[in-house]
Amino acid sequence: MKSLLNLFVSIATQPAILVALIAMLGLILQKKKTTEIVQGTIKTFAGFLVLIGGAGILSSSLMPFATMFKFALNVQGVVPSNEAVVALALVKYGTTTALIMLVGMIVNIILARVTRFKYIFLTGQAMLYVSCLTAVILVSANLGTGFQTILLGGLFEGTLLTVTPALCQPFMRKITGNDAVSMGHTGNIGYAASGLIGKLFGNSEQNTEDLNVPKSLSFLRDSTVSITLLMSIVYICLAIVAGPSFVETKLSSGSNFIVYAIVQAGTFAAGFVVVLQGVRMILGEIVPAFQGIAKKLVPNSKPALDVPIIFPYAPNAVLIGFFVSFIVGTISMFIMIGMKTTVIIPGVVGHFFCGAAAGIYGNATGGRRGAILGSAFNGLLISWLPLFILPVLGNLKLAASTFADTDYLIPGIILGKVGSYGQLAVIVGIIGFTLAVLISSAVLNSRSKSEITEN
Repeated sequence: MKSLLNLFVSIATQPAILVALIAMLGLILQKKKTTEIVQGTIKTFAGFLVLIGGAGILSSSLMPFATMFKFALNVQGVVPSNEAVVALALVKYGTTTALIMLVGMIVNIILARVTRFKYIFLTGQAMLYVSCLTAVILVSANLGTGFQTILLGGLFEGTLLTVTPALCQPFMRKITGNDAVSMGHTGNIGYAASGLIGKLFGNSEQNTEDLNVPKSLSFLRDSTVSITLLMSIVYICLAIVAGPSFVETKLSSGSNFIVYAIVQAGTFAAGFVVVLQGVRMILGEIVPAFQGIAKKLVPNSKPALDVPIIFPYAPNAVLIGFFVSFIVGTISMFIMIGMKTTVIIPGVVGHFFCGAAAGIYGNATGGRRGAILGSAFNGLLISWLPLFILPVLGNLKLAASTFADTDYLIPGIILGKVGSYGQLAVIVGIIGFTLAVLISSAVLNSRSKSEITEN
């Protein structure tokens, strides 16, 4: 049993393998030739590895950024990092987490089949992290690690991962220009909020990608060039503030601190280029392959894919969103120091991926102003909400890290609060959540039919 669980977790948490298997299933259901099945499966697999590799390059180039920032400001506190807190939790809740994840995947597929929310969540590591969060909160609410926790946890996770892509889809259509893919990340609540803020307060005619650049500076229209130059300025300034001695002894292995900063900026830009290539490969394969599943197993379903999938659509918004979100996180940190609360140190990786996506969503509906306001609001959420989730994490609240994204923080806080009222409240709350999604789907379907009849 344990070996089967390990195999399941190993496959499900490797999005490249998971999505490749989904593509293979879709091609088989379409009765494609064996050569086409093999080709489509391998290209999807390779494309996701390219995408993951690019995201890894981006993350690794941001690590020195975080280290220099923390040293320069000399602050101590809790750093939101999904990977770090999950690594701690899996030691104690590994089996429960895996079984919740299995049930959650089944619930997601069933809900996608029977409701209007046709989104199959395919970001494996995000599913694992949500499962882990759910396990920690339910165990902390004295539900134990048995069948009841696994069933309720899977129901909660599957419902959550079905409905959050639906929140983002109206904005995804604006970003991508079609309805082929959806957002399968754990910042979806924040992204949808950013899109709504852009719609309410922005100006869609002033798109971040339409910045007027003089002919003499036309080379800045190349995203690789502009990203490298901008990040070089940021890294060099931060290296100067941290000090040559610190950078050269702790980070660069003796290399000149300015040269090191420039190389890290270039590495960041290179990671972005790799991500773009991976996105092209995936969209070229997974969308056609997924049609087999959409037609046979879950009609009209859409794959919910990881956040870098949208980065190519608005590179300028990516940078605007990152910097605005990180600045908001830094200001929030200083306010916490002044308030003498637990200090949430801005996690650079979290602010980059979530801030960038929030910037893209805000830009899609509200242009430059929408990108700024949307990513600022998302930055506030991921800066302050960790303070409120710490009390519901049981023993993990003593760790030096916590969950980082809105789809962990908001549902986690609510689930933890409900759990504080006892086991019955948890059972009623989770079942009520799923029923609310089913009822909402039925009401929206009825409304759509009425509108069609009237027209």
